[in-house]
Amino acid sequence: MSRRMLRYFDWVLLLATLALIAGGAIILFSATRTFPDPWAFVKARALHAGVGIAVLIFMAVVDYQTLGRFWRTLLVATVILLAVVDVVGRTAQGAQRWLPLGPLSFQPSEVAKVFLIMTLAKHMDGFKEINSLRQLVPVLAHAALPILLIVQQPDMGTSMVMVAILATMLFAAGAPLRAMGSLGAMGALAMPVLWQMLHDYQRRRLIVFIDPGADPLGAGYALIQSKIAVGSGQLFGKGLLHGTQNLLHFIPEQHTDFIFTVIGEEFGFAGAILMLALFGLWLWRASTIAGQAKDRLGTLMATGVLAMIAFHLVVNVGMTIGMMPITGIPLPFISHGGSALIMMLAATGLLLNIGMRRKKILF
Repeated sequence: MSRRMLRYFDWVLLLATLALIAGGAIILFSATRTFPDPWAFVKARALHAGVGIAVLIFMAVVDYQTLGRFWRTLLVATVILLAVVDVVGRTAQGAQRWLPLGPLSFQPSEVAKVFLIMTLAKHMDGFKEINSLRQLVPVLAHAALPILLIVQQPDMGTSMVMVAILATMLFAAGAPLRAMGSLGAMGALAMPVLWQMLHDYQRRRLIVFIDPGADPLGAGYALIQSKIAVGSGQLFGKGLLHGTQNLLHFIPEQHTDFIFTVIGEEFGFAGAILMLALFGLWLWRASTIAGQAKDRLGTLMATGVLAMIAFHLVVNVGMTIGMMPITGIPLPFISHGGSALIMMLAATGLLLNIGMRRKKILF
């Protein structure tokens, strides 16, 4: 990395990322402080963040164009990892999503999201325009296999993220709105078939999204308690470590999917706005990098990362306050989850990479 490249380094993006991770560690400790070992999750967060920062540095240093040349290898690796999960994956909470690595485990579907962004960007960049079925069908087939393997786990949340990434990148690549509208209409027509493919608990989640009172002690319980917790924080919250909904474990998965409830209850509306402002700053820098990328490949990669983080944020916060159905999508940089944090940092490194190379640099 030359001094000229470092001059374009996006310190705002990096500082916003580190602030979210540090704030997430504090929130995570509050969410788990009544667990047998309240420091275990914070220690795990520190380890995951350390590994993630090392991956971020790697992703920032190696030219993204060089990374793009290995897109076929990355795509094959993605499919193999997801297929292996179906054979030897560890099952938890009714889903087979994790590969064991001794005492540890990691979630290949998190890796698949970032790899899909990189491989789709390179695949799309191979076409000057995506304005016919000849270009569109191979791109759709490219994304379909990993998405279907993730649906098989089952992991509807991650598969929705990948569909959002695909749709946003197609739009950025110039796919005709008529074609995208047709794909959306086909998806809508397929809803009855997709409904039959859902597991019972997934159907119940969608039903209680419309009417939480339909099952207040079952599928609707988490949503009802989540809304109570966020609302009880009012303007400035009850204070760090003083959230009663959190302390008494009224909220299931409060350290993962529902960690926003801890923010809302303990820091109130003001704390939630501060967190959303940090995410807004992150997304602004990501969109700026996408707009200033020196080539189409960089624009497509940055757009995919932007879509991934934005979708995670909107769906996670939305499901917490009852605006979205419960899907199990974590809050980026904040929810507990080593694989997710490491890959979010990898995606951030990719953005920094594109930003540093946004102009022609002579060595």
